Amino acid sequence: MLLSTDLTRLPVLPELIDGLPNISGWEAEVRSVVQHNEPICLPTTNIRVEDINAAFAIALHMHQPTIPAGSGGALINNLQYMFEHPQEGDNHNAGTFAYCYSRMADFIPELVSQGCNPRIMLDYSGNLLWGLRQMGRGDILENLKRITCDPTYQPYVEWLGTMWSHAVVPSTPIPDIKLHITAWQHHFAAIFGWEALARVKGFSLPEMHLPNHPDTLFEFVKALLECGYRWLMVQEHSVERLTGQSLQNKHLPHRLVARNSQGETLSITALIKTQGSDTKLVGQMQPYYEAKTLSRQNLGQASVPPLVTQIGDGENGGVMMNEFPPAFKKAWHEVHDSGDKSGIVGLTGTEYLELIEAAGCKSDDYPTCQAVGQFQIWERSRLNSEPNAVASAIEQLKQTNPNFHVDGASWTNNLSWVKGYENVLTPMNQRSVLFHEKLDPLLQVSESNNMSLGSTSGEPVTRQSHYRQALLNNLLLQTSCFRYWGQGVWTDYAREIYQQGEMLQTTF
Repeated sequence: MLLSTDLTRLPVLPELIDGLPNISGWEAEVRSVVQHNEPICLPTTNIRVEDINAAFAIALHMHQPTIPAGSGGALINNLQYMFEHPQEGDNHNAGTFAYCYSRMADFIPELVSQGCNPRIMLDYSGNLLWGLRQMGRGDILENLKRITCDPTYQPYVEWLGTMWSHAVVPSTPIPDIKLHITAWQHHFAAIFGWEALARVKGFSLPEMHLPNHPDTLFEFVKALLECGYRWLMVQEHSVERLTGQSLQNKHLPHRLVARNSQGETLSITALIKTQGSDTKLVGQMQPYYEAKTLSRQNLGQASVPPLVTQIGDGENGGVMMNEFPPAFKKAWHEVHDSGDKSGIVGLTGTEYLELIEAAGCKSDDYPTCQAVGQFQIWERSRLNSEPNAVASAIEQLKQTNPNFHVDGASWTNNLSWVKGYENVLTPMNQRSVLFHEKLDPLLQVSESNNMSLGSTSGEPVTRQSHYRQALLNNLLLQTSCFRYWGQGVWTDYAREIYQQGEMLQTTF
């Protein structure tokens, strides 16, 4: 077991505290678990990198938002609302949605028992994990524990971290980015255990929305590294080469470079999700069939198999509900019949990276990329030696190019999580400012005095009920769904959550 000696000394975390999800209070323990460089997959993988020509990796994204639609405005999961209102929209599919959240824990053991060698990556929002418990569907969580905690199935399944409340990073207040990341780590550890959390090394962006403002991207990458992540998945058209051109080797890992307006630079490994209709490509197992057309490439001093990487909603739409299960099983049986562990194989992201690094690749060998549009910023700002050169360059570019923006790029180019949503963004940002104005000083004072995070009772501030309630309200207000479905009931949900937060202010 990974880090077993250290992990056995850590407390077993409660999943719920006063009815709320466990999203804070054990920051030091979480940090001690995730900040390690031990191999995750190499000790158990049954793949030899020298035996394969190409590989594919698929991930399933699962999310249902938390909404104030229960009795008296109580917070419930949208899936629960679907069950309770089956006559609205496509809510009659609620049972199918619920099954989709659980079914991978059936598919993987079935395929393994048949001699296949499947792989899957899973991305579940914190909202959904909490909602399943809220609505009494602990059976789904228990089923997922089977493929997460049982060593028999660990080589076949990789969990990806994400923002707890499915917040799109570019428009999330910078101080809250790390709060979302660590909230998800807390919650995941409380459900699946410390050892499972120690194995989470890849990160999945909600809506595949990568920030391209230099300072936001830098702080995001900084938070990922501080939280122990080694890599993230990015959409092909959300990044560019350092010269501003499109990527050339999208099936090889890249080194995503993040440089802020002060000239500080960080980098993290990026696996490139190729463009296309997400659910259709995953639902029909297109990455497997594309991998069959590829062959090994040189990377640094090594020859490595390329990796076709794709992610899609795991439950949404007829393709994923109906076509995916037989296509998924058929592909793994084909791989098995073709040799199973040679030629074309499926891998998880961390498994692939560890295999090619063991073969001699280093992150410095990876081609570099940056967020799309940053080449224009750096080209214009390099001629300006003023401290605000980057901000000036951005404003000039906006004036000369109506299509230029620093709102980030995601899986779609025809949707904005910023334009037209001032009625959500303004209160969202106000809530964040107030949260940090009231609570950050308590943390800073306690840390400077080497106390237990500012608590006179010895209990950390981040473990206290008023902090957790305020944090939950802050994170929930940033859920992308309140800016995805347009004005109406969803923006009304955001306003209700904001008003509930107003009532909480008396507890700070």
